[in-house]
Amino acid sequence: MKLVLLDDDVTLTRTLCRRLEGLGHQVKSYNDVISPELLIAEQADCYLLDLRFGVASGLDYVQPLRQQLPKCRIVLLTGYASIATAVQAVKAGADDYLTKPVDFATLTQALSGQASATAVNEAEVLSTDQLEWEHIQRVLEQHQGNISQTAKALAMHRRTLQRKLQKHRP
Repeated sequence: MKLVLLDDDVTLTRTLCRRLEGLGHQVKSYNDVISPELLIAEQADCYLLDLRFGVASGLDYVQPLRQQLPKCRIVLLTGYASIATAVQAVKAGADDYLTKPVDFATLTQALSGQASATAVNEAEVLSTDQLEWEHIQRVLEQHQGNISQTAKALAMHRRTLQRKLQKHRP
């Protein structure tokens, strides 16, 4: 299988390339923003895209890839997951949406298109911190990223909201 990785984390892409090549895959990686046309020209079986990639977003690549290569697998990988971006990714045509850190078995299952029963069970159980984070992200998305309007809608002080947003996803 031919894979293309697009992630600004050089260490992660180097490690993934080495491990995926060890499984017999042909892997090409990019650590800088490139044009969707260049990705399409790779004619890969699967694309692993980082959601926040420098000044770009992996979401920007999903629709062009899906239109030009309808049979390829598109997997988004992010350290900033939210329900809103997951929905956007699926609507744009992504096949899977994974959060960093991701274990290698889950990643290979997503790349190959095999559903994992354990991944589904883990996703069903969310802690209260995770639920709060998801709710904040959803309201923030509704207010187009405006912190003041989001804080008002959540009946929360603006500074408290800013502190919560600076923390990593639980």
